Amino acid sequence: MVAWIGTAVRLGLAVVWAWAGLAKISDPQAAAQAVRVYRILPEGLVKPFGYGLPFLEIALALLLLVGLGTRIAAVISGVLLLVYIGAIASVWARGISIDCGCFGGGGAVAASQTAYWQEILRDCGFLLLSGWLIWRPKTRLSLDGWLAA
Repeated sequence: MVAWIGTAVRLGLAVVWAWAGLAKISDPQAAAQAVRVYRILPEGLVKPFGYGLPFLEIALALLLLVGLGTRIAAVISGVLLLVYIGAIASVWARGISIDCGCFGGGGAVAASQTAYWQEILRDCGFLLLSGWLIWRPKTRLSLDGWLAA
């Protein structure tokens, strides 16, 4: 039963990363702008991060979808989610009003349109899913399992 729960967690996290990456990859300028409004990175790193993050998210989605390197993909997912949580908390603490751009879009918004608490809670939930896969990476219907057999 635990392996089937892990399978659901793995596939759920794959959907999240695919949704996030695919929403951003079609408009790299908007993805870079979403990174820029956080005011964390120097301008020279905004485009590389904005253009690169969707590819990383899609790569994580594919690895989790097929169940290859599940623990490693979960660790990378966890680290990325911690970065996202920290970035959202940072803009919130600094009083910057933005849409996180987590699933496309992003940019400056009115203070009444921010949803930092909800975004942090959502990402903490995804972080728990990553933690489950780090703890129990053996799942059903995975290439990891097939390769180990």
